Amino acid sequence: MAKWACSVAEAELREPFPHRWAHSQGVARRAAELAEVVGDEADLLIAAAVLHDVGYAPRLAITGFHPLDGARFLRDIHAADERLVRLVANHSSALLEADERGLRAVLEEEFPLLDDQHLVDALVYCDMTTTPDGKVTPVDARLAEIASRYGSKSLVGRFIRRASPDIIAAVSRVEAALAAQPR
Repeated sequence: MAKWACSVAEAELREPFPHRWAHSQGVARRAAELAEVVGDEADLLIAAAVLHDVGYAPRLAITGFHPLDGARFLRDIHAADERLVRLVANHSSALLEADERGLRAVLEEEFPLLDDQHLVDALVYCDMTTTPDGKVTPVDARLAEIASRYGSKSLVGRFIRRASPDIIAAVSRVEAALAAQPR
């Protein structure tokens, strides 16, 4: 699944959004680092990581809310695995941003949050510890970068402020799981 996901993400993002593509590749690398933590779900996590921002692709941006647009593309055009689609739809506290956009009910109805908190946390960790150009960064620096890029009064600025405690908690849970792994 991860190999297919990488080819789809590259086809949609590499040309129009090289920075988004670099970020997606970095997020996928972070996901690969979690293979021991997520076990049998590693391929699914890597696929979700590389596809999480596919909804930014110009031809897919229907609502302007990339988690929803990306999930619909994966479901409707590719008939992708339901768990993959739900991870993409709900990545990095997307329900809170959907709430800011008046799309929460739509997102919840079409793509309910995955019941596997461990996997949801893992995708948050991968996304929120990767810079826009695909490098590893602390979660606090990533949150500050997002707030700075969009501005504190913007829709995304409001969302990231609301989501920060949940994002930090998810990253902390994954870091604890990584620390508990045998060396």
